Amino acid sequence: MLIRYKKSFEKIAMGLLSFMPEVSDVKTLQEIIKEYDSNPDWNLFLWKEEDILGAVGVRLEDGKAVIQHVSVNPSHRNTGIGRQMIHRVRDHFKDECHVCADVATESFIEKCDEESASSQL
Repeated sequence: MLIRYKKSFEKIAMGLLSFMPEVSDVKTLQEIIKEYDSNPDWNLFLWKEEDILGAVGVRLEDGKAVIQHVSVNPSHRNTGIGRQMIHRVRDHFKDECHVCADVATESFIEKCDEESASSQL
């Protein structure tokens, strides 16, 4: 289930985002979380099953919802959580704007789309 980030999940969200290669240090991670806290155009969602296992961040700009961060707890990778998060984000924003990827998430989003297309055949 996709839930909206709130301040009480800060440490969990920081832990998940720290698994991304582009987040190389604590200062960068703190700046990213601060932007999600303060900028209304930045939306962070968490994937919760029994525990919180993933995070997906979306930046709204020019009629687009740009997926800019995707992270899944390493012990739960390759189980479809990332793909499920992408689908839920698309469902969430489908009436408001076009959902797309940024440079950092583009290959992952393409992989999700390919897997979805092949499973529908």
